[in-house]
Amino acid sequence: MAEMGKGVTAGKLASNVQKKLTRAQEKVLQKLGKADETKDAMFEEGVANFNKQLAEGTKLQKDLKAYLAAVKAMHESSRRLQDCLADMYEPEWYGKEEVDSIAEDTDFLWIDFHQKLVDHAMISMDTYLAQFPDIKARIAKRDRKLVDYDSARHHFSSLQKGKKKDEVKMAKAEEELGRAQKVFEEINVDLQEELPSLWNSRVGFYVNTFQSVAGLSEKFHREMGKLSQNLNDVMTKLEEQNRKAGKQGTKTAGSVKSDQDGTNHRSSIPKSPSKDDKVGSTLDSADSNSVPAVVADASPATTNGSSEQAEMPPGFIYKVKAMHDYVANDADELEMKAGDVVLVLGFDNPDEQDEGWLMGIQEARWHQNKDLKGKGVFPENFTQKL
Repeated sequence: MAEMGKGVTAGKLASNVQKKLTRAQEKVLQKLGKADETKDAMFEEGVANFNKQLAEGTKLQKDLKAYLAAVKAMHESSRRLQDCLADMYEPEWYGKEEVDSIAEDTDFLWIDFHQKLVDHAMISMDTYLAQFPDIKARIAKRDRKLVDYDSARHHFSSLQKGKKKDEVKMAKAEEELGRAQKVFEEINVDLQEELPSLWNSRVGFYVNTFQSVAGLSEKFHREMGKLSQNLNDVMTKLEEQNRKAGKQGTKTAGSVKSDQDGTNHRSSIPKSPSKDDKVGSTLDSADSNSVPAVVADASPATTNGSSEQAEMPPGFIYKVKAMHDYVANDADELEMKAGDVVLVLGFDNPDEQDEGWLMGIQEARWHQNKDLKGKGVFPENFTQKL
């Protein structure tokens, strides 16, 4: 027999063509109602569920790939942001090494998160969908074999009903019917078992997939939250140090102010000495007869009797007079004009007091409102004790 191609003979090719023609003819007769069609409602329901399950799985795979792409994009954005911070962060700033370490750990977390999503979700997703093409092909083959079976059944029935019975043809038709029925039933039985089992497996697969994604996301965000908190702490500490450095610069640089004509000059006010320095310098310059006066000056603010003292705010120590204008740089600072009288107060927490800075409130404001909402810190060397 002539060869028509690798593994295909002319006879086999002709047989396949004949099968296609017979199936097409059978389908036309069934559609026209001239031939009955074998129906299986339970199987058809299984096929409908299969198609639905395949569509859902395909969509889940597509969305999962999109999620992984978004994670990768976020990783790249995070890396660029961390690199930007590292480039701007000057070596002498607080926490430089910790900031670099946080950037490395952040990059590692993103890489690990993406890889585990691939391992625990994407790969299992691909494996789950890999079983559908084979089953889909077998469903299509079952449909073809069912048409062959119906066609053989109809052919044998027509020979039985014929007026002239040809025993040879009937025997051959019956043989073909038995062979078609056997092939169909072998495929049909297997699918009848596999389709319901595949349909029920979707629940466990969905659970495992979303548990993996949720668990990995929870762990990732928990670890990322720790790194974010560490970075926030470093930024807070840097802000505090920068603020203290700014105040220290104001104190050590002296009071530079602008005159009305626009020129600048440095105030000649000396740095305010400590309490011990004041007492010591007075004792050095005074004779023994003036010692009582020093003791009197070391007492709290000069007052006009107990009634005035009673009107002073809690924590009042003494009064000072502003010798120069001071413009507040922060919300916790006290703004002063030259000539203002300020009531010096004690700090609620002595550890918060910076060297050369006092806490106080404008005397006029205190007498007007009798509250401490307007209190603030100010440089001691801008004032003179009364």
